[in-house]
Amino acid sequence: MPHSPVLFRRLPALALSTALVGALAMPLVAQTAAAQDAAPAPAVPAPGASQTYAPPSFAGLARTQVDTVVNISTTQGAPQGAGRSAEGPDTPPGSPLEEFFREFRNRQRGEGAEPPPGAPHGGMPSMALGSGFVIDPSGLIVTNHHVVADASEISVTLHDGTRLPAKLVGSDAPTDLALLKVESSKPLSSARWGDSEAVQVGDWVVAIGNPFGLGGSVTAGILSARARDIQQGPYDEYLQTDASINRGNSGGPLYSTDGGIIGINTAIYSPTGGSVGIGFAIPSSIAKPVIDQLKDGGKVRRGWLGVQVQRVTPDIAESLGMEDTNGALVTSVAPDGPAAAAGIRQGDVITRFGDKSVEQMRQLPRLVASSAIGSTVPLGVIRGGKPDSVPVLVGELRNEPQQTAMAGSSGPPRSAQPETRSVLGLKLAPLTQGLRETFSIAADVQGLVVTEVGDNSVASERGLDLGDVIVEAGQEPVNTAADLDARITQAREQGRKTLLMLVSRGGDLRYIPLPLEEKKG
Repeated sequence: MPHSPVLFRRLPALALSTALVGALAMPLVAQTAAAQDAAPAPAVPAPGASQTYAPPSFAGLARTQVDTVVNISTTQGAPQGAGRSAEGPDTPPGSPLEEFFREFRNRQRGEGAEPPPGAPHGGMPSMALGSGFVIDPSGLIVTNHHVVADASEISVTLHDGTRLPAKLVGSDAPTDLALLKVESSKPLSSARWGDSEAVQVGDWVVAIGNPFGLGGSVTAGILSARARDIQQGPYDEYLQTDASINRGNSGGPLYSTDGGIIGINTAIYSPTGGSVGIGFAIPSSIAKPVIDQLKDGGKVRRGWLGVQVQRVTPDIAESLGMEDTNGALVTSVAPDGPAAAAGIRQGDVITRFGDKSVEQMRQLPRLVASSAIGSTVPLGVIRGGKPDSVPVLVGELRNEPQQTAMAGSSGPPRSAQPETRSVLGLKLAPLTQGLRETFSIAADVQGLVVTEVGDNSVASERGLDLGDVIVEAGQEPVNTAADLDARITQAREQGRKTLLMLVSRGGDLRYIPLPLEEKKG
C-alpha cells in the first residue's frame, strides 16, 4: 500500500474517541532556575546517599491556569438540498455503502459520534470541539478562526462544567485567530499574555486544552524552534513545540513556565492525525495585536504596499550583482498602490522597511501588515546594483492578493505550431493572437511565449513550462528572439553565470534565474 502523505493539519476538534494516548515521557534533567523558584527546595541528601533527579513540576502552573482554559463546541448548519450530502454522493438508505460514506464524512469533519437517531441522510448538522482561553474577566475568550468558522451556534464550557452560549466578536482568517464573548454572572478567571520573544529554544512550555474532547488536559515539552513557515498563510511565524497537542487542542494556550501565554496552538505535523511531537502555535507577539484590534472594532486593519515579492535566491543574487540573498525581490507593482506612487519599480530588491532589515522575503508582508496605516516609512532598496532609500506612505489592505509571488500551474499541455527559436533548452515564439488564444494569455502581456521545454534542460529544472511568457531578460524587455540573444550575450560578457528572466504565468509574475550553460549529455 502507498504511504499516507505527511500533512500539516489544523487541529479540528473531535468527539470523544476510544483511542487512548500514552503519557508524555519527560527526559531526566536538572531543574531549571525558573522551576526551582516555583517548586519547594529539594531536601539535601545525607552524605554518601544516592541522589534522584526529576523533571520540574508544573503543578503550580496547571493549578492556577486550568480554570482559564475553556472547551468550545460549535454547530454548523445542515447542508442544503435533500437527498444529497454536501461532502459525498447520495446512497440509498440501508445500502452497504451508507455506513462507509457516513464514517468517511465524520472523519473528514473530525467527528467521532454517530448521527442522532432519525437524522435525515445528508442533512445532519456537523459539530466540532476545540479549545480557548479567557483573556478578560468580563468574558472575552481567544480561540482559532478555524474552530468557529461558519458556525451557526457556539458554546463555551468552563472548567467547572458551566456551559454558556458565546457570540463571535470578530475573527481573522490570515492569522487563524478569533475572539468570543460570553455573559457570566460572575467574573471569570483570566489568563495573561506572555512574551513569546523572550522564550528561547529549549525552554520548557506547557499546553492546556481539550484534546479529543477530554477537556482540561495538561501536557509539557520544550520550545523546539521559532519562526516556522508552514505555508498556512502570509504571516506564518509559528512557534514549534514537542508538547503533546492533538485534535481538539486548537485555540488552546501554550504557556511559558512563568504562567504567561506565549502562543495559541493551531496545527500539527503528522502522518497519522495524532501527535508525533511536532506542533505549532501562533506567537503571542502576533496574536495580541490582532486580538486587541478584534476587541476594539471586530476586524483587523493592515498596512499595504501594493507589491508582489519573491525570495532572492543565490542565482538571482548573482544575476543582480548582489553580495548576499537578503531582501524581497519586487515582481510586480499595483498601479494604484502606495509603492507605485512612491516610485518603487519592478525588479527592485527591498532590503529594509523602516528601521527593520528584511533578511528574508517572508518578513516583509508581516512588517507591512503591522505598520500604522497612513504613516510614512522609508524603504531601503537595491536598484540597478546600487542602494537607495524611498519613502512610502503606507495604505490599508483591502482584500488585495497575498503579497507573495507564487509559481502557478500552466495547466495541461496545449498544441501550437508557430515559428519558433531554440534558446537555452526552450523553444520560443513571438506572441501572436493565435498564441494568446491557445495559451489564454492576456492582451496586456508582452514577450516571448514558451512553446516547448526540453525534457533534460536547465529550463525544465527551473520550472519553465508551456505557455509561460518571458517578459524580461536581464531586467530589460524582450519581444523578439534577437532581444533575448542580446541579453544573453551581454550577461556572458559581464561574467554572469545566470540570466534573470521575468516570467508571466497565468497573469502572475515571477523572476527565474536561468543558467547560461546548457546541460550536457
